Amino acid sequence: MTTASAPHRIVFANEKGGTGKSTTAVHVAIALAFQGARVAAIDLDPRQRTLHRYLENRAETERRRGITLPNARFAVFTGETVEALDALCAEVGEGMDFLVFDTPGRDDPFARHAAITADSLVTPLNDSFVDFDLIGQVDAETFKVRRLSFYAELIWEARKKRAMATIRDARREMDWVVVRNRTQHVEARNQRRIENALTELSKRVGFRVASGLSERVIYRELFPSGLTLLDKGHLGELGTSHLVARQELRALLAALNLPMPGHADAAGLAEPAFAAG
Repeated sequence: MTTASAPHRIVFANEKGGTGKSTTAVHVAIALAFQGARVAAIDLDPRQRTLHRYLENRAETERRRGITLPNARFAVFTGETVEALDALCAEVGEGMDFLVFDTPGRDDPFARHAAITADSLVTPLNDSFVDFDLIGQVDAETFKVRRLSFYAELIWEARKKRAMATIRDARREMDWVVVRNRTQHVEARNQRRIENALTELSKRVGFRVASGLSERVIYRELFPSGLTLLDKGHLGELGTSHLVARQELRALLAALNLPMPGHADAAGLAEPAFAAG
């Protein structure tokens, strides 16, 4: 169980852009808030600030409409040292159950620091070998994994160190989850190849694989208001694709298997967030 002094760190990290990292981070953060968890979020990309802007828009919608929505405390990191980042984490994460990080889609020292200190590391990937290359390289003929990528080796070493520290400091081991987004856009044979490669690599490196979010126009449409798929009462008429997307999010949150605090309510997502109609 998380404590107020040590929020559970959920880091959404991928050194490639366009994988749905910020969208997934926002929706997971708000889903946790819907269940009554105390959530804080730090945007580590001061250029794009996608997560920060999304939550700013959400707060503005609350003010403009005179409503109260489940939300997260949020900040953007603009410092220049790891020590400054740690200080911001301590400030923003004080009294929180979860501390969510959204990292830039590029190699970045602060993103690496967040990744290796994560309790739950979530790596969204589009279902393509272009994205798979982030964690492993495959043979062009057999599609078997030839070697780990630098990023996978970095996380592997961090997880080994964490495992030893867990015994000494009673910290939770790092749980690495690779999330497959946009699976319905992939040709069936290629999808099987990716699935086989992920299965093979997961056994070598120790990550888990979960289904993520499909690419839907609704995510881009919601950004200006800061609303999410969970805000059923404020979204107007919903189509079938919206309902399916909410079920995808529900399944993803369950797959992440996060340690919910005692004051949270798992039923908080049942209604209205995931009503069937």
